[in-house]
Parts: sequence; structure tokens; C-alpha cells
Amino acid sequence: MAARYGAAFAGATQALAYGEKLRLGEVTFSLHPAGHVLGSAQAAAESGGVRVVVSGDYKRQSDPTCPPFEIVPCDVFVSEATFALPVFTHPTAAQEVAKLIASAAMFPERAHVVGAYALGKAQRVIAELRRAGWDKPIFAHGALMALTELYREHGVELGEVRHVETAPKSFYAGAIVLAPPGALQTPWVRRFPDPVTSFASGWMRIRARARQRGVELPLVISDHADWPDLQRTILETGAGEIWITHGEADALAHWCQTQGLKAKALHLVGYGDEDEPGAAA
Repeated sequence: MAARYGAAFAGATQALAYGEKLRLGEVTFSLHPAGHVLGSAQAAAESGGVRVVVSGDYKRQSDPTCPPFEIVPCDVFVSEATFALPVFTHPTAAQEVAKLIASAAMFPERAHVVGAYALGKAQRVIAELRRAGWDKPIFAHGALMALTELYREHGVELGEVRHVETAPKSFYAGAIVLAPPGALQTPWVRRFPDPVTSFASGWMRIRARARQRGVELPLVISDHADWPDLQRTILETGAGEIWITHGEADALAHWCQTQGLKAKALHLVGYGDEDEPGAAA
């Protein structure tokens, strides 16, 4: 059987559209929107009347840069648990972006430098700013430009995004600038006038994390489901068995058990810390 499945996988080189089915041996596979970042997907596998869905990273909040999460009814649901603690109840991205715009209006002589992960988060912040009515150019660190252009190529409207270049500090007065989170701790930020440092992440829900990073304006914008959305997603799938990974797995497993669901935490080596550079928290 292993050889048969191996041969099937070796021959499966075509890309799958969301909802398209691929038969490999006795198993039917399909991909479904995860709402995490552009191109993210849940993977469903069905055989003998049993369907297993692996969520990957997902969120339920609105995001103008990617298709929304899709509920896929299943028997077994494998869920992430990045923010699986009651403290993580996230405001909407629109609320947080409104804070950023209000601060920019209050301090027009200063630049606002927002730490945002290169894949997904930076583009979402830009799109949310546009949706909120910010029509000025948005400046970006060079490390964000390639993926921002990739989003454009896939039809995501982001308005005018300019590469940060050497210029007098006064040039950036009143500007909103996006950069990788790590850049906030480097001399790179000194090119901006009295910068207001900000960071867009679900971890900014914890004030101590914001203080540790020296963040003046924390923005609780996450590309992962918060505690209430994890709960409602699990219930909406109709799954009777839940496997949990990537975060606070034990806490979410305990909640599932209180709902009468079979649940177990899958402790995978190297997973669970979404505060590392490059992670789309």
C-alpha cells in the first residue's frame, strides 16, 4: 500500500484550486481556504466515509487580502492553537488601524513605523489602511517589497507603496512606514523623525510583550484565530474528534473535552512559539 500511495503522490504535480478534488488510491484530497494569508489552505482527506481536515494556520476575521476561512464539515479536525487561551480575544483589524490613523493625525511631525511580518501581515495592514481611507503613499522596508509586489500580481489592491530610501528626516514626517519587526530594534529607524514604534501582532494583546519590545503603539492584529474563534470553528465543523497542535494545545484540548469531544494535544518539536521573526502572528 505504501508503494501505491508513493507512486500516486509522485504523479500528482498539478496545482489544486480550492474545492477541486484529487483522488490518490482510496483517498480523496481537496484544499479549502484557511483565511490565514494569500494562498493558505486547509487540507481535507476522505476515505471510507470518514473525512479528516487539517486546518493549518487559520483566522476567522475579515481580511481584504485573501479568501475567507471556509468551514469544512468533518469527522476529525486538526486545529492550530496559537492563541488558545481566554486572554486572547482580538479586536477587529479595523479598530486597530483606526488607532494608527488617529495617532498619525495627532502627531503629524512624527513618522509611525509599524513592525509587520513580511508574508501576509504587512500586506493586510496596508490593505486595511486603504479600506479605512488612508490614501497617502505608504512606505515599506526593502525586505517587504518582494512579497508586496507578489500580492499585487495576484490582484490584491494596495495603492501606492514606496520603498524606503535615503531622504531628509522631514520627508517622512506624518508617514506610515512598514518594516520587519526586527528592524524596530536597529539603527534603521533613526532615519525617521521621532518615530512612533508600533507592532501589528496578536501577541500585542499582552502588554508585557509590548513593553519588552519597546513598542509605543501596540496593534492587536493577528493572522490566527483567537480563543472565541477557535471554539466556534471546532463546533461548526461538527467533528467528534479534535487533534490540536501549534500553540496552547493542552488548554484547547481541555475545553474540547468539556464539550464532550474527544481531543488530544499533538506536541510537535519546534512548534508553538509564533513570536519568532518571520511568523505571521
